Amino acid sequence: MRPNPLRRAESIETGSRVKRSFSWRVLGWYKRNAAAPVYRRAVGLHLSQPLISFTFDDYPQSAIRVAGTILKNHGVRGTYYVSLGLLDTDAPAGRLCREEDVLRTADEGHEVGCHTYQHCHSWDTDAKTYERAIERNREAIGKMIPGAGFRSFSYPIALPRPSVKRVCGRHFASSRGGGQAFNSGVADLNQLSAFFLEKVNGDIAPVREIIERNKRANGWLIFATHDVSAQPSPYGCTPDFFSAVVEYAVKSGARILPVGNAVDLIQGKAE
Repeated sequence: MRPNPLRRAESIETGSRVKRSFSWRVLGWYKRNAAAPVYRRAVGLHLSQPLISFTFDDYPQSAIRVAGTILKNHGVRGTYYVSLGLLDTDAPAGRLCREEDVLRTADEGHEVGCHTYQHCHSWDTDAKTYERAIERNREAIGKMIPGAGFRSFSYPIALPRPSVKRVCGRHFASSRGGGQAFNSGVADLNQLSAFFLEKVNGDIAPVREIIERNKRANGWLIFATHDVSAQPSPYGCTPDFFSAVVEYAVKSGARILPVGNAVDLIQGKAE
């Protein structure tokens, strides 16, 4: 029987697709894990009670105007990671904060953290450009609030390449990633784990589960999201859902602190 050239071509194309898919999976795994074992700043979490922090990336206006009010009503504070080069612009998570929002955040006792000046991609940006974006953001916050600086950082868009992680370790007391996990045992202050609320699609059960797991481990759970609005973006959540998360966290007995204050507590520097 003569070979069918069409079937042979289909087989070759299928094999090529499988190889491309495998290559992309390997590359994705590498990007997620390349920086984890290097440039670590390890700290033991010897806590007498669990810690929880609430953080907001990109800093949409709703993060302070809606979520900030919810936090205030529960007597707790959060950390807001801002890219000051993008003030009052439209982004995938909604309209970003204005200068008056940043001033309000500081006045209400929340922490203002760094997210680079123009929201640099943490894997695709070279270390020199990335560091300059950090410095520009620091200069901008100093002009806005004389004497102010940043202690806490969040990696925009992706986990960092190793050289970017090294840069951030020189500039900040802590840098936060993701991973849908809490920090326990030994944490890496240069790449803290976090749990993004939008990834559970409004289901409170996984949130309650990780709060309870963090409680049993006396760990540090860092919640992250972007906008908090009635019609949230794919990167945010609703006010009702966020309020339920905060309420459960408060009732869990965890100590709820901004990231910078939590680092101080862990390192024995808290008053």
